[in-house]
Amino acid sequence: MGKTVQVGRALLSVFDKSGMTEFARGLAEAGVDLVSTGGTHRLISEAGLPVREISDLTGFPEMMDGRVKTLHPKVHGGLLAVRDNPAHTASMDEHGIGPIDLVAVNLYPFEKTVASGASYDEIIENIDIGGPAMVRSAAKNHAFVTIVVDPADYPAILEAIKAGGIPFELRQKLAAKAYARTAAYDSFISAWFAREIDFQDVPWRSFAGTLSEVMRYGENPHQWAAFYKNGEDRPGVATANQVQGKTLSYNNINDTDAAFELVSEFDPAETAAVAIIKHANPCGVAVAGDLKTAYLKALRTDPVSAFGGIVATNREIDAATATEIVKVFTEVIVAPSATPEAQDIIAAKKNLRLLLTGGVADPKADGLMVKSVAGGLLVQGRDNRNVDDCDLKVVTRRQPTEQELIDLKLAAKVAKHVKSNAIIYVKDGATAGIGAGQMSRVDSARVAHRKSIDAAAAAGIEGALTQGSVVASDAFFPFADGLEALVAAGATAVIQPGGSVRDDEVIAAADAAGIAMVMTGMRHFRH
Repeated sequence: MGKTVQVGRALLSVFDKSGMTEFARGLAEAGVDLVSTGGTHRLISEAGLPVREISDLTGFPEMMDGRVKTLHPKVHGGLLAVRDNPAHTASMDEHGIGPIDLVAVNLYPFEKTVASGASYDEIIENIDIGGPAMVRSAAKNHAFVTIVVDPADYPAILEAIKAGGIPFELRQKLAAKAYARTAAYDSFISAWFAREIDFQDVPWRSFAGTLSEVMRYGENPHQWAAFYKNGEDRPGVATANQVQGKTLSYNNINDTDAAFELVSEFDPAETAAVAIIKHANPCGVAVAGDLKTAYLKALRTDPVSAFGGIVATNREIDAATATEIVKVFTEVIVAPSATPEAQDIIAAKKNLRLLLTGGVADPKADGLMVKSVAGGLLVQGRDNRNVDDCDLKVVTRRQPTEQELIDLKLAAKVAKHVKSNAIIYVKDGATAGIGAGQMSRVDSARVAHRKSIDAAAAAGIEGALTQGSVVASDAFFPFADGLEALVAAGATAVIQPGGSVRDDEVIAAADAAGIAMVMTGMRHFRH
């Protein structure tokens, strides 16, 4: 342990051959004996470098379509032997096993094969067996062996060899990286299996990602943070192209994801939608025939909170919309696309991040949501249903009008994306007040109403924006007082899941107030 080691023999077996020719040449020039497999051997040979086939080392040919080539004692014995253990060296001498000091391996592209839509059999064929086995053997014996799973590490290794050998600290880091890679690889495989056969309650659950960026800090400056991408092909912050602006922060990514998931509820072929997000909660959402109108309607809901917020759209941003957005200090704009004219307008704000996703996310797609708690993980399916999936029931004497029903559905879709307890007032295709994250549903109703009064004043409107609005609640009303607070704010219709033991009392209060109430039967808690 702790020693710098020389490299006498290297085993090179990679699927991703980026940089391999240069790496092999550097090793050969340092006098390293090269052993390789299949296509890697062919690549190195064609470069005119001396290299032996793995069968020369093992005495066995590659067989079974390459499934068996490195699973052999002369490979794993050469990797796992403790060089300063007399019993190990005696076994090596007895069985003709030579030491292997460096292994460069990267794995069959299982993740890419799944993403390509390949058949079940083809996916199974792209599960690497020999590669992970060699990686784990070499990493375990990192006291003597160097394991390389990332082509980005080739230059540093060659530099170390030229300097006299590979130091223990570098071998430790490479071993840690190697185990992380095999763990992530197996995690992708197990997750695919669980999805493929609908085995949701698999006894062991793991999640994997690839490091995209280490951030300056997390939610607060004293917290470490990084962004790992899980390879899911879902339009959004992880797959978007950042056209301009500063690096995204931890909070930027969290808020941008919330914003884009919300606007993705609205089919761009049917309506333009805009969401303005602050601290993962919407402070304004609207739909309209065009994006500029939708943005201005969304902004009116809470122009104070919109300062420093995230703007998401479900359609291509045009010049008119971009002109309005840049009038307010905005951290991030995320959209499927933006016209060249719009990009030029946004470019004038050099720090403003512009993310283009290429499309909207599918709000009905399956997926898993993960939250850490002390000692474990909470895992659940993505909330991939909304009011359009519900059998709506009018439970009051008064029926909602056609416009009220349109606005009720909009309010319900927004409520799904607001932290509980959530109360959403909507009028004429735009939020009129948003109450989020209060411990009491009554408080959420009152907070939203109070803010709507301020927003009305800012817009030069007398009274409150909530006057004549409809309301969505993310969960049932446990008492009638919550409903009474909505009526006091000027609501004319309410949509809620129902299911309280006091539903009759709440319905009676709605009838007494002369408002319409619709029940969905579907709750949308969001914590």
